[in-house]
Amino acid sequence: MKHLAVLNKYFVRYKWRFLLGMLFTAVSVAFNVFQPVLVRQIFDLLEQNLKNYPMISDTGLKEAFRSSFSKSLAFYGVSILGLALLSGFFMFLQRQTLIVMSRYIEYDLKNEVYQHYQRLDLNFFKMNRTGDLMSRITEDVSRVRMYVGPAIMYAARTIIMMVMIIWLMWEVNPMLTLYTLSPLPLLAITIYFVNRVIHKKSERIQSQLSNITSIAQENYSGIRVIKSYVQEEPSARHFEEASEAYKQSSISLAKTDALYQPAMGLMIGLSVIFTIFIGGMQVINGNITVGNLAEFVLYVNMLTFPFFSIGWVASMIQRAAASQQRINEFLDEKPQIKDEPGAIDVTLKGEIHFSNVSFTYPHTGIQALKNFELKIKPGQKIAVIGRTGSGKSTLAQLLIRMYDPQSGQVKMDGEDIRNLKLNSLRMQISYIPQDVFLFSDTISNNIRFGEPTATEETVQQAARQASVEKDILQFPEGFNTIVGERGVTLSGGQKQRVSIARGLIRNPNIMVFDDCLSAVDARTEKEIIGNLYAYLEDKTAIIITHRIFSLFAFDKIIVLDEGKMVESGTHDELIALNGYYAELYARQQTGAEESVNG
Repeated sequence: MKHLAVLNKYFVRYKWRFLLGMLFTAVSVAFNVFQPVLVRQIFDLLEQNLKNYPMISDTGLKEAFRSSFSKSLAFYGVSILGLALLSGFFMFLQRQTLIVMSRYIEYDLKNEVYQHYQRLDLNFFKMNRTGDLMSRITEDVSRVRMYVGPAIMYAARTIIMMVMIIWLMWEVNPMLTLYTLSPLPLLAITIYFVNRVIHKKSERIQSQLSNITSIAQENYSGIRVIKSYVQEEPSARHFEEASEAYKQSSISLAKTDALYQPAMGLMIGLSVIFTIFIGGMQVINGNITVGNLAEFVLYVNMLTFPFFSIGWVASMIQRAAASQQRINEFLDEKPQIKDEPGAIDVTLKGEIHFSNVSFTYPHTGIQALKNFELKIKPGQKIAVIGRTGSGKSTLAQLLIRMYDPQSGQVKMDGEDIRNLKLNSLRMQISYIPQDVFLFSDTISNNIRFGEPTATEETVQQAARQASVEKDILQFPEGFNTIVGERGVTLSGGQKQRVSIARGLIRNPNIMVFDDCLSAVDARTEKEIIGNLYAYLEDKTAIIITHRIFSLFAFDKIIVLDEGKMVESGTHDELIALNGYYAELYARQQTGAEESVNG
């Protein structure tokens, strides 16, 4: 239960529903367990009247006796029916409180997990598969709901019913009660050992289910690659193998679960035998009445539900504990990137300083930056050029605090960005990544994602500046076109330009373009660069690229290689150095000429 203890806060939050549910359960059980008392009185009345009837059968009291006896039976019958109806009504109220409470808790828990996911840093998502994240917030939370709802409800009903029944049985005959309940210790031992097995198997099953979800999610996302490489059959076999393992584990758990009902049935059968045999001897000896014996038999049958539900509830609790343990593993993860104590909220002007920054990616051990130093004044336009893996994108990641450097400082307006509030920092920087991600929504809403309050006119203006408006207007639905999952209906260049429009619409003082024109043709690239030149006039801009934009007058161009700045200066100064930049420029010019001649 230690893993489930984290849920106690929800029981406190919905304490009135919980307490009312417990009250309704107790009242429902009370109306139910007092029905055998009336049955006992009926049997005792019947036995007494059968003894007295021969003495008055030949007198004038015969008809009055029959009428009185019939009325008594009718009264008891109506009373039993009334108790049954009342028990059912309060059982309805019990479900309306406890089961509805479980739905509220499920809602709260899913939101807690989702919000915690959003607080965690990028390293967490690189170390865990999307399918596993989804499984924990869906399948695992659903199993936990079975604990906070049905399991709690039936456990409460079981405990209250057993206490009431045993108390009523003890009041009638303690010795017979002990004989009737004697199989319980064996039942407890069975439950203990079977539960341990169920917990281990449930944990393994949930892990396998996460694996299946991950495989399916990856295959659906990569369906183009699967089809292009004709890997449908190997992909299907991989999924089938994972499903087979899940099936075998589920069957094994089902077989273990199957031990419960026969064990419960055996215990109930033994209790009935003890009750009838020992109870019959007690009736013969005159210690109890026939009504008492009938009452005991009914109570033993009523105990069938508690006995059976013990195994069922225990199984649900064990499965929920295994699922909650998996949920807790992620809830216990602490974000490495978070607001430091005393973090401040300031309006940034755009001065940036990378001060002796070194950074190594924690999940790969690759050192991306080594003692990197760079100062950018407000309003300057900086180009960052270098080979793949030289550390260009790392600069952008550090600037918006997706990661923190292991040594050195990244400063904004002279203040270490770790001393700035995280949301405030990111709201004032528009970051356009090289890995474009579009949501399955309209083009308009994908652009408006950068500024949710933007008007349609502002959306269109941003699209115009990103040179994608003409493309959008060619679609039948225009800006209301649904782009599909990950923007699948758009070309690579169109997706990049929509992503640029999303960044432009925010209109911040600082902008970072991370190789976001790689899929754009030369003519469109020239148009976008022209638009950006005017747009970025009063903004600090960092443009990360592997191509040279000779038409853009950068204040400084830096060249990175293996995490270090190897060249720095203006376009003309770097050409004069005749180093990597000059070589890249010459290669690019040659390629452009060949393209024109071709």
